[in-house]
Amino acid sequence: QVHSVESGGGSVQAGGSLRLSCAASGDTHSWYCMGWFRQAPGKEREGVATIRVDGSTSYADSVKGRFTISKDNAKNTLYLQMNSLKPEDTGIYYCAAAGSLFYLCPNRRATDFGTWGQGTQVTVSS
Repeated sequence: QVHSVESGGGSVQAGGSLRLSCAASGDTHSWYCMGWFRQAPGKEREGVATIRVDGSTSYADSVKGRFTISKDNAKNTLYLQMNSLKPEDTGIYYCAAAGSLFYLCPNRRATDFGTWGQGTQVTVSS
């Protein structure tokens, strides 16, 4: 069983930046698809960004140009660099992994991911 732990969340003002990290106990290079999701109160979990084993990335329209997903296989760590943060980016951010998800990875669909972290809170004030 692979476990992951998110960190880097916090409270910032609009326009600020945060960098989330997700440290995995397993080998991130072996996962075909990894991603970041977020959930705001009263809303469904939303796929923010994914990165596939071949390095290709996918982003929700709401974060394109502001967020960047990356991973360091040597450190078994997934990152999400968040710039120009907006109040609507507020929520709990989760990292997730899917062992064999390749062609559907860009869909950023939460039900396709079987391994989840515990989440880290991001709060953006106006």
